[in-house]
Amino acid sequence: MNIAFVSSEVVPFSKTGGLADVAGALPVEVAKLGHDVKVFTPKYGTIDEQKYGLEYQGWIGEMPVRVSGIDHPTHVHKSIIPDSEVEVYFIDFPPYFFRDKIYTDDFDEADRFILFSKGTLEIIQRLSWKPDVIHCNDWQTGLLPLFVKDNYNWNKLFHHTATLYTIHNIGYQGRFGKETLGKAEVKEGYFINFGEVEHNGAVNFMKAALSFADIINTVSETYAKEILTQEYSSGMDHILNYRSQDLYGILNGVDYNAWNPESDEYLPHHYSKKNLAGKLKNKEFLCKQFNLPFHPNIPLIGIISRLAVQKGFDLIARSLDYLSHLPCQYVILGSGEDYYEDMFRTFASYRPEKAASYIGYNNELAHLIEAGADMFLMPSHYEPCGLNQIYSLKYGTVPIVRKTGGLADTVKDWDERRSMGLDDGNGFSFHDYNGFALTDAVERAINCYSNQDVWNKIISNGMQCDFTWQHSAEKYIELYQKAIGKVK
Repeated sequence: MNIAFVSSEVVPFSKTGGLADVAGALPVEVAKLGHDVKVFTPKYGTIDEQKYGLEYQGWIGEMPVRVSGIDHPTHVHKSIIPDSEVEVYFIDFPPYFFRDKIYTDDFDEADRFILFSKGTLEIIQRLSWKPDVIHCNDWQTGLLPLFVKDNYNWNKLFHHTATLYTIHNIGYQGRFGKETLGKAEVKEGYFINFGEVEHNGAVNFMKAALSFADIINTVSETYAKEILTQEYSSGMDHILNYRSQDLYGILNGVDYNAWNPESDEYLPHHYSKKNLAGKLKNKEFLCKQFNLPFHPNIPLIGIISRLAVQKGFDLIARSLDYLSHLPCQYVILGSGEDYYEDMFRTFASYRPEKAASYIGYNNELAHLIEAGADMFLMPSHYEPCGLNQIYSLKYGTVPIVRKTGGLADTVKDWDERRSMGLDDGNGFSFHDYNGFALTDAVERAINCYSNQDVWNKIISNGMQCDFTWQHSAEKYIELYQKAIGKVK
């Protein structure tokens, strides 16, 4: 199959979140299984052209892409995803993509990603490369399935092209004013009378994709079920239920080359499931980095996150006094809403023997916390997939999570599994979104920590879990084939 993978961010070129990790890994794994994959993404001003070997495609030259009735002089660069043969094509239009941030609140945010979507199809035309599937990701590519079926349907190149649309986070939908119809050259008929692109009086890029994509998926099986409900759908439950026969869940994979305690370049001490001695040494090193007292027999709970309500920090805020009196320590890495940043700064300031915080992003420190902490706390209100709980399992850092989305699909509660006569639990979880359920899960974990045999069994169960991208890639290929089948 020929597969065009379209994403607004791709590791290692650009990143704000998990979408970039998917876009940098999944195409490579699909290509390994014998398919021709090309990736399309904007050329942001922050991309290091020399480091990643971007080459200007002079044979294409200036490529006009029409937005708001104006032909924008766009150019194309090419590179490859490192350690692969997967080609990456960069849409280059500095007035739109040379900004301080990948995503903005600027007045022309819709225009930026209209140009990106149209530019992708324009490049494919110039390559004379016929994609069997165009794999679209999140709202920034939401108009692509519509463009393939309507605006670019005149081109026989796309007559049998199927589209798959992946929802990475349904909360971000790309909502813009009605004038966006004209900017994108979308027919008004798709807007009026609660049309395919209209939601609550706005043009909604995600709804367009949910209306026109041949197959829809999201990044875990549980999240695929959750988004059919009013609570989790952010208003998209009606159309998702209408398309439910075409909706699937595939758990994201992880890159164990980058996240492996046996070879992690950021760790002072490596370790494995068979020899955990290095983990305790990493804990001691981590405590020294944060000026925390080192207690081998008291659990250290790590948190690495965007500090926002979605991630469950309102629960932590309501329970912090109780949590602060439990026999454990905390180390926090993250940034986000001012209230939660200040909360953790204050906690660390008033209880320096109990907690430490780093407000900001630090990749090296993220690896060290995964390795040095005994437990990892992730009480998300919703979590489409989640990656840190998967990293934690690999690092023998027992996750404590809310049972939602990808967290529910990856973490098996130790006590729950024991009550079923099984001993394959790899963490602790809670269902109800309240402080009591959260603190109960933390206390259960702390109680198990004091029993070394039980704790080592939980660690072992987690470290032997396998969430490689190969498994996910095989499932995506099945979806590509379903999408092609629908078009034929």
